[in-house]
Amino acid sequence: MKFQDATTKEIDDILAEAWQAFGVYRRTGLKQRADLMRAIARGLEAAGDQLIQTAMRETNLAEARLKNERTRTMFQLTSYAEACEAGHWLEARIDTAAGGDPDIRKLQVPLGPVVVFGASNFPFAYSTAGGDTATALAAGCPVIVKGHPAHAETSHRVAAIISEAVSEAGLPKGVFSHVHGLSFETGKALVTHRYTRAVGFTGSYGGGKALFDWASQRPQPIPVFAEMGSINPVFLLPGKLKESARELAGLLAGSVTLGTGQFCTNPGLILGVEGEELDLFVRELGAAVANVNPGTMLHPGIAKAYTDKREAALSQAGVTTVAVAAASPKENQGVPTIAAAKGEAFLRNPLLHQEVFGPYSLVVRCKDMAELTSVAALLEGQLTASLMATDRDLADHPGLVEAARDICGRLILNNVPTGVRVSLAMQHGGPFPATTDSRFSSVGADGIKRWVRPVAYQNWSDGYLPDALKNSNPLHIWRMINNNFTQDSVEALEGPRLGASTAKPPNETPNSVGR
Repeated sequence: MKFQDATTKEIDDILAEAWQAFGVYRRTGLKQRADLMRAIARGLEAAGDQLIQTAMRETNLAEARLKNERTRTMFQLTSYAEACEAGHWLEARIDTAAGGDPDIRKLQVPLGPVVVFGASNFPFAYSTAGGDTATALAAGCPVIVKGHPAHAETSHRVAAIISEAVSEAGLPKGVFSHVHGLSFETGKALVTHRYTRAVGFTGSYGGGKALFDWASQRPQPIPVFAEMGSINPVFLLPGKLKESARELAGLLAGSVTLGTGQFCTNPGLILGVEGEELDLFVRELGAAVANVNPGTMLHPGIAKAYTDKREAALSQAGVTTVAVAAASPKENQGVPTIAAAKGEAFLRNPLLHQEVFGPYSLVVRCKDMAELTSVAALLEGQLTASLMATDRDLADHPGLVEAARDICGRLILNNVPTGVRVSLAMQHGGPFPATTDSRFSSVGADGIKRWVRPVAYQNWSDGYLPDALKNSNPLHIWRMINNNFTQDSVEALEGPRLGASTAKPPNETPNSVGR
């Protein structure tokens, strides 16, 4: 199938339609939004193998991987639907009038039309019906998706499923729209349009930074929540390395080469202190990676970018090649590679800090723990940081633990970063340049909070308040009333205006492991 870039006129019409739909959709009940999301999940399942076969043809991903990813996407939609109905994300706060103070009530309201840019490496979970779309719909925001050109037909088919669900729900067509576009002009037109109120993006640093800059330069700047890449450092502490060098090598070899290294949580940097244990680890890691066959990458553009960045990294002064896959690569395949460099070489060369998206990792040999801690403190923002450490290691090196925590959104102990669990406790986002706003997660129901803003109502009569703030609590959600969490009505509460919290809300979403 051939797809044409959306014209400026088409984009203007689509955004105008989305803005009109926002006036209706923002007033829909939480259950109606949740039912829409569940209908989309059912539509993805009903699409069957034909949708999977289309994605396989466009992305070179295996059938089992894509089926698992579709299952994850359906779980995201249904679990975020549950969170939408539960209403905790509304953060309803009520301080009733007392002692001459005014009655003040606060909740979160939707921002408006959200433009979503899909990712190339997850054609379902981070694309057209992915987490950004699901959380924006939960928040009450219309969504305009720019399909990723690397899987344009897959995106087109999923968009049709969403549009059908919107229609069957009796909602305005503008609640969801889909456009195609290869050019930067398409993306710029979407981001800078007067009706766009927020942007979600998963992809490269260059792409995300361009969207962020366009949004910041608007007459009315808007937020851009961009995930832009990460090298996800893994710190090998001495005690753990001494007792588990071989096991750690096998674990990390599997993580570096998983999915041909095409995960945003791929461990692209491994750091340890010079010595026999690190030598053993590097030998075992190299041997394991050498036995992994090259894999076909998502599309020729990503394959070329990997080849170019890999060669640039390996050509730097002080960088040595530890191991490459023994088998020769075919066209558009990524060669599994392990490189190494001294700590001082890494510190003075910013290029070595950049992500090489694919089955590549750099081992940094530090002369001592002081240098290792210095490297950690100087690293740029990351999605994750992993510590391979014993309890004694953690007790002996608190400075490294703090330095690692300060640069990441998820701090991992004795495990690899690949594999992102879809749960409320997950934080998938980190300090710049990993993301443009480290306060928010793109995984888990807390992602809904990206698409809303707080509004306080002062001295409003009950009949004109939003349902979430009315005295009777018609939504039956958990609210903070005079500093107490409760599902009770305002009238039912007794006791002082200010007091300790007497109840806690239940778990908001079920647990599930996402790939």
